[in-house]
Amino acid sequence: MAWSMERKFALLAGLYIAALVVANLVGNKVAVIGGVVVSVAIFSYPVTFLVTDIVAEVFGKKKTTDLVVAGVASLVFVLLLTALSVALPPADRFPYNEAYIDIFGMSTRILVASIICFAASQTHDIWAFHFWKEKTHGKHLWLRNNLSTMGSQLIDSFAFMFIAFYGAAPEYTLGFVISITIPYWLVKVAVAAVDTPFCYLGVRWLREEDRSEPTP
Repeated sequence: MAWSMERKFALLAGLYIAALVVANLVGNKVAVIGGVVVSVAIFSYPVTFLVTDIVAEVFGKKKTTDLVVAGVASLVFVLLLTALSVALPPADRFPYNEAYIDIFGMSTRILVASIICFAASQTHDIWAFHFWKEKTHGKHLWLRNNLSTMGSQLIDSFAFMFIAFYGAAPEYTLGFVISITIPYWLVKVAVAAVDTPFCYLGVRWLREEDRSEPTP
């Protein structure tokens, strides 16, 4: 039996929230990819932009905005519960509390930066996607998918690095923040280009209902 568009949207929304939560839970770890030091969240966080572009193409701005609001609310909820879990005193039989704190105990500054930058970049992504859709008269999905994501990822990368790290140590100057942001953003640009076929597949999958399900 074919899935309705609403069921497909629910699945995409679940993927969106999961990618967001995973990015914030595992993002403290950095790895070297192509000679660039990046957070391992590079594999999950771009999924959020892919999903918003798919939803924006099919459902429009309002439903995509609702999805972003749900994402922000989920992020705040998860981060509050994480902070509570870190703050609670451990039982005597739990000997791993220091490691637990090291893994999950992010600073308030980083938490605030994460929430602000997610909300700002996703809001820009929605605006930019529909801006380019209007300019191209609904054609060239690949163009608006890439342009909106690249611009939004630049906002997210620079704003996060600046809010989270600028002035945290003497060497964390504006120039240093820019120097670590640019290569990180370029990796995100490459990821955005790779996900373009998945954007087309996602849009096609959502619209298949029109052909596969009879009109009631």
